[in-house]
Amino acid sequence: MKTQEDISHIIETLKKLYPDAACSLTYDPDKAYELLFSVRLAAQCTDARVNLVTPALYARYPTLQSLAEADVDEVGEYIHSTGFWRAKARDIVAASRMLLEEFDGRVPDNMEDLLRLPGVGRKTANLILGDVYGREGYVCDTHCIRITGLLGITDGSKDPLKVEQQLRRCIPPEESNNFCHRMVLHGRAVCVARRPNCAECALRPWCDHWSGEQEEEDGQ
Repeated sequence: MKTQEDISHIIETLKKLYPDAACSLTYDPDKAYELLFSVRLAAQCTDARVNLVTPALYARYPTLQSLAEADVDEVGEYIHSTGFWRAKARDIVAASRMLLEEFDGRVPDNMEDLLRLPGVGRKTANLILGDVYGREGYVCDTHCIRITGLLGITDGSKDPLKVEQQLRRCIPPEESNNFCHRMVLHGRAVCVARRPNCAECALRPWCDHWSGEQEEEDGQ
């Protein structure tokens, strides 16, 4: 596992590499529910695809009320290309109704209430807390899970909850949300799952995976 000094170096290096740590999903900042639903659509789908789909969806249903009253099958037609569209459409309509009926149309600002919403898991809830409310948000998506394991920040577990718990112990809360966004950016640009470009990676000095590769080469 990394020392806190190593982790500080990793955080600062990532800041230099990716100064803009914004979420890649597009949404209206005045309509937090759009981000909530975009994250749901992004399950088993790329953010780029979601960003192509949501403009038409939110043009057809411009308010939370209109989504709550929408026909699930019609919503499904708009989001079909994101995959698993039936379940996603059901969750979006059901969550819209719950937001109106139980939260006065406002996206909750705490983990407990967010997790009550249909289709919302810890990853989504953490993203909302970080991006919408500026709080700590340990968003453990596939990039974050994989890269923190390679670096040695976590123990290599693939369980999102275990990774989140480990990150909470070593990544400062005020850095958490942007750190996780930068993990995604690094996973797309350099530490790509199928072909990590270790030779060009600025995180090499603190990477357990790179150190292991070098030891294998030296031993040959």
